[in-house]
Amino acid sequence: MDFGFTTAAYVVAAVLFILSLGGLSGQESAKRAVWYGIVGMALAVVATLIGPGAGLWWLSIVLIAAGGVIGYMLASRVEMTQMPELVAGMHALVGLAAVFVGFNAHFELGRVLAMDAEAQKALEGFGALLAKKDVVEQNILRVELFLGIFIGAITFTGSVIAYGKLSGRVTSAATKLPGGHLLNASAAGVSLLCLIWYFNTGGFFPLFLMTLAALFIGYHLIMGIGGADMPVVVSMLNSYSGWAAAAIGFSLGNDLLIVVGALVGSSGAILSYIMCKAMNRSFVSVILGGFGGASGPAMEVEGEQIAIDAEGVAAALEEADSVIIIPGYGMAVAQAQQNVAELTRRLRAKGKNVRFAIHPVAGRLPGHMNVLLAEAKVPYDIVLEMDEINEDFPETDVAIVIGSNDIVNPAAQEDPNSPIAGMPVLECWKAKQVFVSKRGQGTGYSGIENPLFYKENTRMFYGDAKQSLDQLLTLIH
Repeated sequence: MDFGFTTAAYVVAAVLFILSLGGLSGQESAKRAVWYGIVGMALAVVATLIGPGAGLWWLSIVLIAAGGVIGYMLASRVEMTQMPELVAGMHALVGLAAVFVGFNAHFELGRVLAMDAEAQKALEGFGALLAKKDVVEQNILRVELFLGIFIGAITFTGSVIAYGKLSGRVTSAATKLPGGHLLNASAAGVSLLCLIWYFNTGGFFPLFLMTLAALFIGYHLIMGIGGADMPVVVSMLNSYSGWAAAAIGFSLGNDLLIVVGALVGSSGAILSYIMCKAMNRSFVSVILGGFGGASGPAMEVEGEQIAIDAEGVAAALEEADSVIIIPGYGMAVAQAQQNVAELTRRLRAKGKNVRFAIHPVAGRLPGHMNVLLAEAKVPYDIVLEMDEINEDFPETDVAIVIGSNDIVNPAAQEDPNSPIAGMPVLECWKAKQVFVSKRGQGTGYSGIENPLFYKENTRMFYGDAKQSLDQLLTLIH
């Protein structure tokens, strides 16, 4: 099979990937967009397997089948609450693959250069591609594979730590080793020196030394980022994995890998920027500074948390004309989205104006709440972003907060010493009544106290969100 077929197949696959990415922006087109991605990836794999330089067929098929089975089993067992961990795990695999491919490209380049001209003529596939490169192109290849390994190694250990933080296996607090930023800067400096060393010698040791430094950078960077910033971290690591794939695409001369890597890398970077803007935090401060940099003592919270039962919430909802529901990670943990959707249907059937308010960093994954509500068949036209609905809270009779903390924390506006000072939040406390569905009196994932729970118009609806809503649904028909 010649290069023409493979190139044409890659072009079609790239178009399908672009259509897939574009279609994910809307609920109505998302399902079709997923199929675009599936077909594009299947076409890319088949074109690669039957294209020029293809070999080791049985090994390739066995590995693809094994990976497919493992992926299917993992995806089938993962709950929606575990999706952030799954995504972080996938990023880790992409980073590790970039490291292995980079190492393989290095060894293959050394093998080809050790051959005489006659032996090089018999090479096929990647080896033949390397044999055609002159000295300048070989040096460019070394830089490309070096960058691919560097970014991939950072992505791998960073994603492993992100997985640990999201799953609770690693503390969610921002922690650094003694020396903090100096250690990261030193490791980056060592990597730069290794690049110069490798560029001039082509030896394996500087490549290996850089890999160790990059693995440390990935570990230490993400350990220094706290729980409240983890949605940004997930999208950032997504961007890293894309750039690692693009760099390796350049090394392998694979146009499709370059295109896909650039799509993933740029979209992840844009999403990270959007979320940082939504948190009133600079991208650099999130990546390098971690979370929790308060400049002074936090404002003392006065008052007490007043509880309410299901009967009280039901009575308020019966009298209300407008209701705004704010979902958070607690809703996902309790798997209460179906109950929330049923409550919405019953209230709307009574003629009440029910809408949802979604903060850009709600949950622990970008779009986490949107996916949960779509899964529960909540009409997408009543699911609104923060900027679309924030000004409506003063005219709202009831605001219901289900498992959210930081995104509804008035300390962001009222306490200049708060770690989230200046972060745009959903101003639900401006509603006439606020009901907060919460397991207990804890401070949530980020550990920040929330004055909302102590305000005069707030009542705490304690208990598991699903069980609490079950009680509520028995009273609202």
